[in-house]
Amino acid sequence: MRTDYILMSDSDSDLPHELAKEMNMPIVKMPYTLDDKEYYDDNGASGAEKKLFDRMRNGAKPFTSLLPTSAYLEYFEPILQKSDLLFLAFSSQMSATFQNILEAQKELKEKYPERKFMVVDTLSISAPQSLLLIGAHKLYKEGKSMEEVAQWVMDNRLKSHAWFTVGDLTYLRRGGRISATSAIMGTMLDIKPILAISKAGKLEAYSKVQGRKKAMKVLVEKTVENIGESKGKSVIILHGDVREEAEMLKNQLKNQLPDLGEIRIQMIGPVIGAHAGPGTLAICFIGKERVI
Repeated sequence: MRTDYILMSDSDSDLPHELAKEMNMPIVKMPYTLDDKEYYDDNGASGAEKKLFDRMRNGAKPFTSLLPTSAYLEYFEPILQKSDLLFLAFSSQMSATFQNILEAQKELKEKYPERKFMVVDTLSISAPQSLLLIGAHKLYKEGKSMEEVAQWVMDNRLKSHAWFTVGDLTYLRRGGRISATSAIMGTMLDIKPILAISKAGKLEAYSKVQGRKKAMKVLVEKTVENIGESKGKSVIILHGDVREEAEMLKNQLKNQLPDLGEIRIQMIGPVIGAHAGPGTLAICFIGKERVI
């Protein structure tokens, strides 16, 4: 493994902890609060995702918060004392946390002027960010420079997709993404939103359909439309504690795109799960440029 610079990211990527360990990639653990207690996302190491969704089904209202500049300083400085650093951050458009990263970067570049410290906004979160991390790490292992890896992420970040739907509109309402009236009417009529990550790096509503089965069908359709050359390509299916439906989605996808490579199923992490809720389903991949 190379030692001239370190490749690093955050837990909002939902990169499985065992994969991060295998890649020797340091991960900033992002905070969330459940039942008045603060936790830090460990990307599945403790199985916290299941507990979160169980509690949400029983009425718990978890929330997330910013990681302060001081915390980023604690993560970054020990690395910069010994090595250069390339940090791949979750989308700046989903949290003001990105500004704290830049503040920490500015302070540490002044303190360690001999070091290179680059921050790249992936304009992604969860599995789309994971896919960028995996691609970046492949180049890193091949010996590519910090600048080359950073450029690859910049070139591909708008090709990293998540097409998803939710099980309960309550959580989108709590997050301010839909109105209370829309949530009530949508629930009564079994309306399911189809959402995606936009070119701006935000989670945006794309369309809406009636019924869960139709929503799942649309997720597969949007994957087929946007994945481009599918042969051997990796796909990640995320779920909010609905493994059986995730397996159904996988089978539907394999029927449409039989030449795909690995289709990994994993539970969505607690930070993103706190906003999307149990029942969330998503198909994530790198393909054509985002459409919205």
